[in-house]
Amino acid sequence: MLKYLKVLLYPFSLLYGLVMWIRNRFYDSNVLTAVEFDLPVIAVGNLSVGGTGKTPHVEYLIRLLKDTYQVATLSRGYNRRTSGYLLADAKSTAAQLGDEPMQFHSKFPDIAVCVGEERMLAIPQLLGERPDTQVILLDDAFQHRSVKPGQNILITEYGRRFTKDHVVPFGRLREGRKGYERANCIIVSKCPPQLSDTEKAAIRQEIDPLPHQQLFFTSLTYGALYDMFTGTPVDNSAETTVLLVCGIARPEPLLQQLKADYNNVFLLSFPDHYYYSVPDLEKIQRELGNLPGTRKMVVTTEKDAVRLQLLSEQLRPTNLPIAVMPVEISFLFGEGDSFNNYIFTYVDQFGSNHD
Repeated sequence: MLKYLKVLLYPFSLLYGLVMWIRNRFYDSNVLTAVEFDLPVIAVGNLSVGGTGKTPHVEYLIRLLKDTYQVATLSRGYNRRTSGYLLADAKSTAAQLGDEPMQFHSKFPDIAVCVGEERMLAIPQLLGERPDTQVILLDDAFQHRSVKPGQNILITEYGRRFTKDHVVPFGRLREGRKGYERANCIIVSKCPPQLSDTEKAAIRQEIDPLPHQQLFFTSLTYGALYDMFTGTPVDNSAETTVLLVCGIARPEPLLQQLKADYNNVFLLSFPDHYYYSVPDLEKIQRELGNLPGTRKMVVTTEKDAVRLQLLSEQLRPTNLPIAVMPVEISFLFGEGDSFNNYIFTYVDQFGSNHD
């Protein structure tokens, strides 16, 4: 049945792909104009819909640059309950910013985090409020062609590479595969930590990067669990029963990691970017209570934590044990320094060329 449904969807994919091709041609031929700004702008995005591990890559760039430059992030603010331009402050919530920008703001309070659907309009507003900004990171902006970044970083997931995918709704691509040609740098994310040199070479041949494109490989690295309310480390044995509660596109890697660390792991999944309600909290309590064992806890992602904290007043009296699993990225094959140098060279040379 699914096979026949996909066949029916294929003409719609062709139509959508044609629309995106025409749009890209208009930008490539300057029929539609992209705005450039007089400071380093680094866009991080993907060709597919959701789940490539984009957020930890943006956070890697923040950590890399924030001690040397005044860094700002600009996101669309997907699924937020506000609209227009907004600069995060001490009172901001995930409902106002969206979960990913709120995560950036919570983890890196010293940088400017802002949201705005129209990046071309939001950047001047950001620079008006934060004129000391030296580098802007555009989150999820690969298809946002109205701004021309100095560096376009394309993330493609190891298990769902764009080379093997199709345009939505037949596949998961937001545009045709040839869109990868706009990238300055391609990162294959969520790779097995022990990816072999042979497979690396095969993937390089499959992607076939253009002469000007850099290609890197990363894997996810999960950190130590910490309490969602206090931030203190959570000390639990492998015998603790874990209920993974998350609303993310691809929970499988986290679920796999938890199953490696704990004997009894169960999943309660919600839609991506989901806003939790009081009935959801009651459901989580029931699910945890029905699980086996005397030591139990809920584990969630950092992205889910900023959404759950919208219900902190309702959560605290429940004493529900909620631990957060942080995630970072690691560059494989010892190429982290090469990537860092690549980014610093771009930012430094931009300043030299515009003095």
